[in-house]
Amino acid sequence: MASRAILPWLLLLGLAFFFGLAFEEFHGRAGRKRPGGIRSFPLLALAGGLLDRLDPTPPWLLGIGLAMLGAWLGLFYWRHMDEIEADGQPNVGLMVPVCNVLAFLLGPAALTLPPFVAIGTTVAAVLLMTAREELHGFAKRIDVHEIVNAGRFLLIAGLILPLLPDKPVTTLTSITPYQVWLALAAVSTVSYASYLLSRYVVPARAGLLTALLGGVYSSTVTTLVLARRAREVPEARAEAQTGIVLANAVMYARLWVIVAMFDWPLARTLAVPLAALAALGGAIAGAWYWRVGRRAPPPRAVPASVNPLGLGAAATFACLFVIVSIGATFVVRRFGAGGLLVLAGVVGLTDINPFVLSLAQHGAPGAGSSVQAGAVVLATASNNLFQAGYAAVVSRMRVGWAPIVGLIVLAGAGIALTIWLV
Repeated sequence: MASRAILPWLLLLGLAFFFGLAFEEFHGRAGRKRPGGIRSFPLLALAGGLLDRLDPTPPWLLGIGLAMLGAWLGLFYWRHMDEIEADGQPNVGLMVPVCNVLAFLLGPAALTLPPFVAIGTTVAAVLLMTAREELHGFAKRIDVHEIVNAGRFLLIAGLILPLLPDKPVTTLTSITPYQVWLALAAVSTVSYASYLLSRYVVPARAGLLTALLGGVYSSTVTTLVLARRAREVPEARAEAQTGIVLANAVMYARLWVIVAMFDWPLARTLAVPLAALAALGGAIAGAWYWRVGRRAPPPRAVPASVNPLGLGAAATFACLFVIVSIGATFVVRRFGAGGLLVLAGVVGLTDINPFVLSLAQHGAPGAGSSVQAGAVVLATASNNLFQAGYAAVVSRMRVGWAPIVGLIVLAGAGIALTIWLV
């Protein structure tokens, strides 16, 4: 028991020592002397831990100690505000007092909270402190529109979603406003993550990888960008041909992930057909890329001007989701499973996400799991044909026949798998 009781104190000292070492080394490299470091931080952590243990409820002693430390740091900060750094900037940074307060609170955190809290806090503090140049450089590279996009994402996923009712508002469909927005949030999360990876992580010259990420974001947008690129830059034609097929092959994986978020039995039924189609698309893209050889890669599949979280697009998605949900319920009741398949073929000419998510969230009453899975696959086949026509028109046929034939082959395979499923 004694050995177990001493472990939190050892953790406290180890984390404070690590924090102080990083603090002292960081300011030592810059040639600055600041209060805190490899001796002060362990002492502050020990003082905080002891004050917390001496008077745990309520922690008056800990509060008094924190107030005294804050008063001393305030005096230090006030005395040094007029100093000028080597780069000509005033010495008004808050890192020094914040790190000292954090070292003091590390004591009670290590003794009273789960270990991962103290460890995670210390590691985060060290990384934020030592990555100063990288973080400031990153902030300078970020466009203000990206901050607006991040705000839109938080608005969609964190503010609006919890406020919506989870009860049907019409007898035409059992879907609720909460389910509609949850579907929108799921698609937005996948699209936004792919957009950020494609723009800030993947090298600009990694043509096929950006095409793959573009397919996760939106196969339609990727097809548009690459078809236009093939028309404007003949040297990029080979990469555009491969990228269009690859982006549409990735669509199957993206749809399966989204379906699995809401309906695992339907996702299980779709696993083999969608995996087969994704593998076929990847094989077609890989074979063509191997045949035509390496060319100059196209630009990013998701251009910077594309807004992955436009509120207008969100409203359109929500409306389509409700309309498709009502339509699916109506056609199944009126025409049976055949009506659902006809609807799947029609919606494939537009955005298939609302249709697929409608089936995943509340299904089509009266249609079995295999019929619903067949409808999803048929919608992807119809969408492949739409993308083939889209690529031909946008590129004015300068993209060539290769991606068009590849998408037609994928559509034919999708129709065959639909027949097998149904």
